[in-house]
Amino acid sequence: MARLVAFLRGVNVGGINIKMADLTQLFAGLGYTDVRTVLASGNVLFDTKERDRAATKRRIEAALTERFGYEAWVILLDLPALAKVIEGYPFDEDNDEKQPWAMLLAEPGVLDDLLSVAGALDPAVERVQPGEGVLYWEVTKGSTVGSVFGKHSAKPRFKALTTTRNLRTLRKLLE
Repeated sequence: MARLVAFLRGVNVGGINIKMADLTQLFAGLGYTDVRTVLASGNVLFDTKERDRAATKRRIEAALTERFGYEAWVILLDLPALAKVIEGYPFDEDNDEKQPWAMLLAEPGVLDDLLSVAGALDPAVERVQPGEGVLYWEVTKGSTVGSVFGKHSAKPRFKALTTTRNLRTLRKLLE
């Protein structure tokens, strides 16, 4: 039995509204156990006996698309991998003026494209650093959407390949 976290991209933003109770019901209906959502941003903890993570991902995405009528993208992590993402955060997580983000990557190949704007970033506003299966991002509060990296990472080509979570959210998932 494995404990996994499904990170759903774009849930409860941009017109894709899903009640967490409905999401829990969908996962339980797929046969997953001990299903729990954390916050209303598409974070689902669940247990599974399935060993093929790629098949699990496809199965969840297909069920989400069928049930909720949107093109679903999911990134799956087990709890040790999630802990590793959190432990790898390279910036000062407790800086009250900054937001600590971890951008989870469905494909490592997207990293070079995301980092292509790194030289244009104002380090007083934002910084990025690659990790294993993740891109860490620190940005001044209130600047996330309008920052150079915020605009770049919001491009449609990254939609199916990334999802971003605040480090505090990731910590809640491990509790």
